[in-house]
Amino acid sequence: MKPKIKPPLTTSPTVTLVVVCVAHFLMPFMMSAVGVALPAVGREFSASAVQLGLVEMTYVLSASIFLLAMGRLGDIIGRRRIFRRGLAIFTLAGGLISQAWSIDGVIVLRFFQGMGGAMVMATTMAMVVEVFPARERGKALGIAVASVYAGISCGPFIGGMLVSWLGWRAIFYLCIPLGLTALVVATTKLSNEVPESQGEPFDWCGWLIYVVAVAAMVAGATHLQDGVWARWLLAAGVLSAVVFFCFEAKQKYPLLNVDLLRYNRVFALSNIAALFNYAGTFGLTFFLSLYLQNVRGFSAHSAGAILIISPVVQTLFSPPCGRLADSFSASKVATAGMLLCAAGIALAAGVNATTPLPMIFALLAVLGLGFALFSSANTSAIMGSVAPRYLGVASGFAASMRTLGMLTSMTIITGTFSLFMGKQAVTAATQTAFLHSMRAALVVLSGLCVVAVATSFGRHRSNKL
Repeated sequence: MKPKIKPPLTTSPTVTLVVVCVAHFLMPFMMSAVGVALPAVGREFSASAVQLGLVEMTYVLSASIFLLAMGRLGDIIGRRRIFRRGLAIFTLAGGLISQAWSIDGVIVLRFFQGMGGAMVMATTMAMVVEVFPARERGKALGIAVASVYAGISCGPFIGGMLVSWLGWRAIFYLCIPLGLTALVVATTKLSNEVPESQGEPFDWCGWLIYVVAVAAMVAGATHLQDGVWARWLLAAGVLSAVVFFCFEAKQKYPLLNVDLLRYNRVFALSNIAALFNYAGTFGLTFFLSLYLQNVRGFSAHSAGAILIISPVVQTLFSPPCGRLADSFSASKVATAGMLLCAAGIALAAGVNATTPLPMIFALLAVLGLGFALFSSANTSAIMGSVAPRYLGVASGFAASMRTLGMLTSMTIITGTFSLFMGKQAVTAATQTAFLHSMRAALVVLSGLCVVAVATSFGRHRSNKL
């Protein structure tokens, strides 16, 4: 009897895009669903506002310190290998969180879930770009971005229903079948590619300097009110970041090719624009989830139904906005989106206890359209500005900028909570202090959006490295 021969695994553009979209749906779905569940988590564990902020911030911190490294490892050992292992870690950590025994346990496990998420998100855009021709890149990236927003859309709505009917742990139970499905598809449908940088060493020293820089800046910024030591720690983090860039510039096989930032204007400014965009906008959903439930008295389910407006708009408009980036200047399309994002955050800074709901609906829709225009076009500009051998580094660095932006946003939020609320929980009784925290943070975030607009305006065409 002849042995069965397994059919070769495919690397077709369509299948690659489908697999990426499955993963892109899962990661933001879990993040946005957790945002709606935070009040229930806080009540069960008697968690403070600062601890609830850490549930989100720890995930983003973990992703920040691993994204750049995973992009580089993808170039060395294979992007699809890193992608599959990341799915496995993310799914396992999510399952363990469903059994968490304390708020501290949730925070620790979210760190490992962030690491798995980093392994996935550092490789996906490079996987898409390497199998699609340049004339179809914007459309493909638009579809990939739309799947992210589909996950964000479903997260608050489905998460709100699960929290209301079954409790917050049900969200993490759901992570198991979703994650396993994505892992099976990735294992059975994608072959391992020949890595662009196979055999090159990994820059462990550079990565450790990077980890110290990010961790010190975050720890210092979130404890500024605790004493002078925090300011020194923040300064040490900034100094470590400078040391990192100087160190990388001298390495033969660096974690980050600094020439991409020094000589590629489109790559540099597009990534800076992404950093400030996410720094200025990421915290809004976190605030509005708490605002709708603790100030306006909505259930988790109802709050999720309201928060779904922005990501639904993003999902619907991302593919056509991606096609716009194929037909027109991606930088100009991204700048138009950033202007809308800035307008939405400025409107949000004026929200108070009596703000009419139609105004909240409108600002969420404006933000959704702004994100759709910005994300697809900006990603296309970044990935199209580098040569193929740098796709992994570009994908990891772009994802790092997004995640560092999110981390900056949550750091600002945690700092304002510490300043205005101390260790108080967010409840109806503390809504005045909460509203002061929200307003102060959103004013700062709207300023970051203005910086993102200015940066986006500064781009122009340049030659690929």
